[in-house]
Amino acid sequence: MFKHDKALLHEVKVDGPNPAYAAMMQEQLGGPHGELKAALQYLSQSFRIKDPQIKDLFLDIASEELSHMEMVATTINLLNGHVLDAKNATIGNIQAHVSTGLTPALTSASGQYWTAAYIEETGDLAADILSNISAEQRAKVVYEYLYRQIPDKGVRQTIDFLLNREEAHNTMFREAFNRIQDTGSLRDWGITQDSKLYFNLSTPGDQFFNANNPNPASFNAPNGGSPAN
Repeated sequence: MFKHDKALLHEVKVDGPNPAYAAMMQEQLGGPHGELKAALQYLSQSFRIKDPQIKDLFLDIASEELSHMEMVATTINLLNGHVLDAKNATIGNIQAHVSTGLTPALTSASGQYWTAAYIEETGDLAADILSNISAEQRAKVVYEYLYRQIPDKGVRQTIDFLLNREEAHNTMFREAFNRIQDTGSLRDWGITQDSKLYFNLSTPGDQFFNANNPNPASFNAPNGGSPAN
């Protein structure tokens, strides 16, 4: 069951209309690394999760991502203003001026429609969590790019909040990954000699990384915290 609270997760404001930048923000609404993708990916993955705590984590973050999507859409709405002006719109934002009446559409900054092909789900918890860590990291990078290209203080405050929430989600998914060692696709990690070989195929070059490592990847908590067990 889902409920909608009319209050935004975090206040959204802009210094003034900026249709060109509104088109850029579309990337985090309907792009391949945007908020809708994250929300539906984590929701879809949660349907097969048996661990109640990890299932709750996926559902909680998915719900928050929908709140982020609402914030991004509100920002785009404010940036679009109230004047239809297709002749001065950027390529990715013409649709807002000719077919949606400035309503934020589920498209990327290039005007590409959102697609379920963005969603990654395997049914294997380790693979899905690693996909989610990657998704959060990519979303963070996009927000960093967006932040650097706008002087609008209101927009920057919104992006700063969203960017830091992506980092929080990243940390929680890493914690979850540490809890599932020796399960699923991690159970038989490195059982043959083939898994411990490094092929040095760069000439000239040397072997700088060790494949003969009996331990799977581990993520430590930030700020000097202890890794999850």
